Amino acid sequence: QVQLVESGGGLVPPGGSLRLSCAASGFTFSRYAMSWYRQAPGKERELVARISETTSSAGYADSVKGRFTMSRDNGKDTVYLQMNSLRPEDTAVYYCHAFWKRFDYWGQGTQVTVSS
Repeated sequence: QVQLVESGGGLVPPGGSLRLSCAASGFTFSRYAMSWYRQAPGKERELVARISETTSSAGYADSVKGRFTMSRDNGKDTVYLQMNSLRPEDTAVYYCHAFWKRFDYWGQGTQVTVSS
């Protein structure tokens, strides 16, 4: 059974930090490119960051560049999103996504709220 389980969301004041995790199971994690998406209320889901199956570098949306860092640990079948200098506009449900050839999977999402 394929699973992507996100964790680490919560309420944080502006300027704070959070680290999201996404634990994968049920598929060969190291074959898959991994991404983080987010969806704010009333808005479409948007790509935040993506990392390929083997590279140590990731690509980022302009809105988070320099503040967010995505990484993966193929030994633990897990990806991470370190989020620093959080802003109220970062408030959203954050989703983990796995993609390889014609296969793609989504997690259930974790809520991130940035508010004082």
